Amino acid sequence: MDLLTEFKTYLVTEKGASANTVASYMRDITQYVHYLGEDDRQVLGATSECIEAYRKQLLKMGKSAATVTRALASLKCLYRWLQQKGRCPENPAKGVKAEKVERKLPQILSNQEVELLLEQPRCVDDKGFRDHAMLEVLYATGIRVSELISLNLDDVNLTSGYLVCMGKKKSRIIPLYPGAIRALSDYLKNIRPHLVAPGERALFVNMNGVRMSRQGFWKLVKYYQEKAGIQTEITPHTLRHSFAAHLLQNGADLRSIQEMMGHADISSTQIYTKLINQHLMDVYQKAHPRA
Repeated sequence: MDLLTEFKTYLVTEKGASANTVASYMRDITQYVHYLGEDDRQVLGATSECIEAYRKQLLKMGKSAATVTRALASLKCLYRWLQQKGRCPENPAKGVKAEKVERKLPQILSNQEVELLLEQPRCVDDKGFRDHAMLEVLYATGIRVSELISLNLDDVNLTSGYLVCMGKKKSRIIPLYPGAIRALSDYLKNIRPHLVAPGERALFVNMNGVRMSRQGFWKLVKYYQEKAGIQTEITPHTLRHSFAAHLLQNGADLRSIQEMMGHADISSTQIYTKLINQHLMDVYQKAHPRA
């Protein structure tokens, strides 16, 4: 088994990384190995000077600060694993400083835009009922798209009005508002039973009866965005960001939002405070007669 294959196995089986995270790590490490001439010995014998030279090479190639920072994080993970395995005496990437990345404030939808988006699926056929339920659940809970499509039937408790979401490291319980419960109930009672393939445990399935893919869900979000005529740029995380920002605007405390979002660090949640403050400043500048 070569080094890359071993490392991938470690990411999946021991680190428990998601498919997207594994793919990202492997892209970075493969590029690095190619830079070293496809030689495992060069990887094992690399020094901090070698890692620093690679960092400069990425910048010279026009890679963004965020891309270089992510690549260095991947290398640190690789060498930490190699060090634990006793195949490297030290982690040569540890002392290499990452680029300073200016964190952009996330894009969110207004309350009106959210309502408009959620109204787009027409509940007149299987697809409409399913899509409506998926969008309602996403905005009701603020879960990641990867978490949404990973939900299984037994993760939902409609009677008590909540779902259990398995995050990156632990599960969390998130309430559902009445509209999401109704949409989910309609889908589960009237649509899913005749859509689902035998033995499939997924909560949301595609028209072939198997688990909906991330790409499949993303396509339907873009379709409904265009249908609604929403000009705000939408990413797979837009409803998640909107969920957090709207809760904060309406008085929810940061710790509760952190728990529902599944953020390991409160600093990830605090960015929504900056977002709300920026929004207030924009409103002030536009509305105050002397601004």
